[in-house]
Amino acid sequence: MDASDSLSVGAKNRRHFVIINSLWFSAGLWFAEVAVRGGTSPPTVAFANVRVFDGSRVLEGRSVIVRDGKIATVARQAKIPQNADVTGGTGRTLLPGFIDAHVHLAADPNLKRPLIFGVTTVLDMFSPPSRVAELKKQVNGPEGAQLVDFRSAMIGVTAPGGHGTQFGIPIPTLSDACHAQEFVDARIAEGSDYIKIICEDGKEIPRPIPTLDRDTLRAVVDAAHKRKKLAVVHVHRLEWAREAVAAGADGLVHVWCDELPTPEFYGWVARKRAFVVPTLNINQVLDGIAGGKPLTTNAQFVAFLSKEDIDHLSKFISSTNPARKVHYEVARQAVQGLHHAGVSILAGTDAPNPGTLQGVSLHREVELLVQAGLSPVEALAAATSVPAQKFRLRDRGRIARGLRADLLLVEGDPTKDILATRNIVGVWKAGQHVDRAGYRRTIQEASKY
Repeated sequence: MDASDSLSVGAKNRRHFVIINSLWFSAGLWFAEVAVRGGTSPPTVAFANVRVFDGSRVLEGRSVIVRDGKIATVARQAKIPQNADVTGGTGRTLLPGFIDAHVHLAADPNLKRPLIFGVTTVLDMFSPPSRVAELKKQVNGPEGAQLVDFRSAMIGVTAPGGHGTQFGIPIPTLSDACHAQEFVDARIAEGSDYIKIICEDGKEIPRPIPTLDRDTLRAVVDAAHKRKKLAVVHVHRLEWAREAVAAGADGLVHVWCDELPTPEFYGWVARKRAFVVPTLNINQVLDGIAGGKPLTTNAQFVAFLSKEDIDHLSKFISSTNPARKVHYEVARQAVQGLHHAGVSILAGTDAPNPGTLQGVSLHREVELLVQAGLSPVEALAAATSVPAQKFRLRDRGRIARGLRADLLLVEGDPTKDILATRNIVGVWKAGQHVDRAGYRRTIQEASKY
């Protein structure tokens, strides 16, 4: 599939799958680990005298050398190999490739776009196994070096008639706790990398829908852990956040937006060691704020966005229902409280829901995390080393010897000004340079028609 095919398919899928209520349509995807595509070896690459954000700290004046798709050297002074492709780094910052901890690939299968914006890995949160298999073939094919890596939950765990069943595609559902292990084992057999559980009763909309009961929630978490899989939970209300953490869930893949807890709640979540993927941009959209629109006026990004992309990023959900309990300020303050208590925060976009798009929206998400109280360095860690650690991706998310050379080079210093992540100079996936210029030409050609 070429770029124009990817764009058209993505457009059709967004129209079919994107819905107003923070869609969580995703599925289990597997991240290809192969760095060599089409029989060509990754070149030796050298970054001379760059500022390095290694996933947790800032290292000034370093040289980074990449061989065979992996980081070979990070040093103050390093001999540059004669055969290396050298990229000057004065005034620039080299970062690990970004990891988006919440996307829905089945709704937007354009696997090229994330890389264009420096997102080298995505975590899919609900997709049919058959669709995942198709995308896996693409990643393993001759164009794989130019496609984003991914993991996937595949089919999420939901109740009959619950959230995730409304898309017109038959999916298995879970009715009671006694079948939890059988259900989880079936998802793992299909290829789920982690188990996503949906606790969504719709009361914040308000539009009540069936959801799992508390005993079933706990049974599914226990079943996932018995098979050594992470259990992450979709929530939108504080009540379900509390239930999920109490059940032993490893993380929440949204932050609640209906009401604020007592101050003690944040410390309790920290002691339980649960992480949170807030998806703040989608919380803005649900509260009637066009949170993605600022991306459409960014000079560094516009050339890589189609007209449809720009229209999609400008969307938001409008509601005049006084009973609706979706408050962005609640979500923002919740992130602030969680962060202050020491809870691990991961950057995720929930793309391609209205107002979000894979790749580009992660730059907005890290900006919103800074507005919620994280420092720029902490927000960058939320998009690199923290999701790599929490989702057990041990070969990426940091710049260190022996790790994959998934890299993002930007002009300026995003460790001080988070908006500098948008000044993209280049992107590398496993040492292979991403063809951003070719993608831009495809967008420009498509805009003529």
